[in-house]
Amino acid sequence: MKKIKNVRTVALDGLNAIENNQAYSNLLLNSLIEKNKLPQKDIPLLTEIIYGTLQRKLTLDYYLSFFLKGKKKIDDWVQNLLRLSLYQMVYLDRIPDRAVLFEAVEIAKARGHRGIASMVNGTLRNIQRNGLPEIEEIKDPIERISVKTSTPKWLVKRLSNQYGIEVAEQIFLEQLKPAKQTARVNVNKATVENVLELLQKDGLEVTKGEIVPESIQVIKGNIAHSHVFKQGLYTIQDESSMLVAKALDINEGEMVLDSCAAPGGKSTHIAEMLSNTGKVISLDLHEHKVKLIEGQASRLGLTNVETKVMDARKVGEHFQAETFDKILVDAPCTGFGVIRRKPEIKYSKTDKDVHSLATIQKEILQAVAPLLKRGGLLVYSTCTVDQEENSNVIYDFLQQTCDFIKDDTLASRMPEKVAAHVDNGELQILPQYFQSDGFYISALRKKV
Repeated sequence: MKKIKNVRTVALDGLNAIENNQAYSNLLLNSLIEKNKLPQKDIPLLTEIIYGTLQRKLTLDYYLSFFLKGKKKIDDWVQNLLRLSLYQMVYLDRIPDRAVLFEAVEIAKARGHRGIASMVNGTLRNIQRNGLPEIEEIKDPIERISVKTSTPKWLVKRLSNQYGIEVAEQIFLEQLKPAKQTARVNVNKATVENVLELLQKDGLEVTKGEIVPESIQVIKGNIAHSHVFKQGLYTIQDESSMLVAKALDINEGEMVLDSCAAPGGKSTHIAEMLSNTGKVISLDLHEHKVKLIEGQASRLGLTNVETKVMDARKVGEHFQAETFDKILVDAPCTGFGVIRRKPEIKYSKTDKDVHSLATIQKEILQAVAPLLKRGGLLVYSTCTVDQEENSNVIYDFLQQTCDFIKDDTLASRMPEKVAAHVDNGELQILPQYFQSDGFYISALRKKV
């Protein structure tokens, strides 16, 4: 019988895969749990260690650098073992240091040799004895924020230039906190109260959402595994993301294009708002992602979603001009607004990625614009907080396209606490506003 790996060994496997194979943390976690047949009671600790170590990687490396001076270059897996061990010692007060040290040494022995085990033991005991260096003593403010929030210096500098250094620091500090677990109730099938009651009967601790009326928030438990989810009574989605469909001002019977639709959260929200009338044409570049949209629509009992595998930049070859009442461009982006959900983003993306994505975003907007009817609404959204991908893209689009204007009624379609952040048809949500994802939404009206 195969021996079940312990949590820290599995966490090390995960961190190595993220570091060496550019694996996505959210997808990887599920496969690790399945592959290693981890007991349910160990899943929260595995999640905490992987996400926490990833989120704090640069901070942990800063601390470790003081205790690894003069040592030869160590292997990546040893660095990850030191990181995850130090993470537990510094940030998890319910695990005694002796347990962390014992596990680290045992893993080092099993994976390496006595010399590595001795080095790991010596380094961690040295930290235990001497304490950690003070981050606040770093004089350069950009470097200090970089180490404190575990964010690459180039990104700290970039968002400090856009928002000011204090707001940038708040963004990065907020994204160190765990993400809320929220869902959007399928109001065609149930009320918020119905769903809350059903989930509470299932033993979950749930409450109403804080921003969107049809949202719920999970305090304790996992709603992805509930039979209520399988019945299609809700979709797992962040509240910031739910605001995108609201921005479209959907009316029954309309034809709506969702040009970059996978995995389908916004497409299905639009379809629900249409009350199964009209049609949502949902496009994505990849066939396997289109299947995700179809799966969502089927689970939710939606018959007005039609999917196509297509590059949004080539929509003009497949649809006639002025076909759609509303168009959504939820554009591919750097994802700097969802770092708390996918911490590897802050280490893998570069300045160059921002520029190349902004180019693609502009190309998609230019391609879909002719397909919108006169007087129709185009909503552009991203899950990033970088202005080059957001307000700058809209500014450039309006400079080049004379038949669009900003829609000054966007605020009227937003919940009250969100409306205050709308400025001239644009909404930039920063993660610290509502402890939700960072999101940008712009509404543009085509001239009649």
